[in-house]
Amino acid sequence: MSPPSLSALMEAYFVDLRVVNWTEATLERRKNSLGRFVRWLTEREIHTLSEITPEILAAYQRSLLHIGNLRTRKPLQASTRASYVHAVSHWLQWACLGKHIPFNPAAGIELPKAEYRLPASFLSQSEVEHVINQPDVSTKIGIRDRSVLEILYSSAIRRSELLKLEIQDIDRARRLLHIRQGKGHKDRFVPIGVRALDWLTKYLQDVRPWLLSGGGCKRNWMHPRKFSVSLSEQETQVVILCHNGGAMHPVNLSAMVRQYVRQAGITKKGACHMFRHTAATLMMENGADLRSIQTLLGHASLNTTQIYAHVTLDRLRAVHDAMHPAKPDQANAPSRAD
Repeated sequence: MSPPSLSALMEAYFVDLRVVNWTEATLERRKNSLGRFVRWLTEREIHTLSEITPEILAAYQRSLLHIGNLRTRKPLQASTRASYVHAVSHWLQWACLGKHIPFNPAAGIELPKAEYRLPASFLSQSEVEHVINQPDVSTKIGIRDRSVLEILYSSAIRRSELLKLEIQDIDRARRLLHIRQGKGHKDRFVPIGVRALDWLTKYLQDVRPWLLSGGGCKRNWMHPRKFSVSLSEQETQVVILCHNGGAMHPVNLSAMVRQYVRQAGITKKGACHMFRHTAATLMMENGADLRSIQTLLGHASLNTTQIYAHVTLDRLRAVHDAMHPAKPDQANAPSRAD
């Protein structure tokens, strides 16, 4: 009897991961990672797991370094390479436990060392206010877009969390948003500011019913009220809607936010997640503690939130200037050029 194919073992692997309640987003990333590995094996005429050796895995790891991103050919960050290799290692471990292979060839593999990186681009308070004021609120779409920017900035929720937000998740009385099954299958409540809630309320009252009825669709002159989008019951409860009344796609939401950032004359890279970084950074600058930021962002580990401690550099600089014994004596300091 011939051994099962790589694709068959991949399918069985993902079935088992669903059984133990892995999220679909994580499964999708894992599929991409393993898909790259399987294609790499196939190109080298390797068709079964039993043919994989530690030397082959080492060669694959080197290929990740030298080839990089398959589309852009740009180098992969160490964390990205580590995630690719970890996905392969976990799959092989599963196969070994299931007796598909006699041993795990990835047992001794060393992952690329993690890098400590500061958060991606974030905006100053004046910059973020400038961006938020870009939508034309004399139009219905402008009111929706202003509401989106206000929510992202005020609550610091993830793009995916905003797009899954439903009407029932808004607690106006307590100014809270109920984030259901966020990253890692975790529920949490996040506060939302008064200004953001006011814009959200205006959108829900004046714009969302219009979008839900198809008012935002581009009309065909031959069929002026043609509206063929069929919405599920869940979609009709989603807060943020696109022009045709359906749930907005993540790519379209990012493109919309990025457009307003560019329109404000800001060249920093980023879109929805930049608002999340901005909210956390500005709160830290204003004295918020890491535990509060961790709760707001929904981080499982305080180590993830620790990256926002970089904003305390202003305080560190002040202490350094005041306390360091080598602080300059103004009388002996060299004169500065005008």
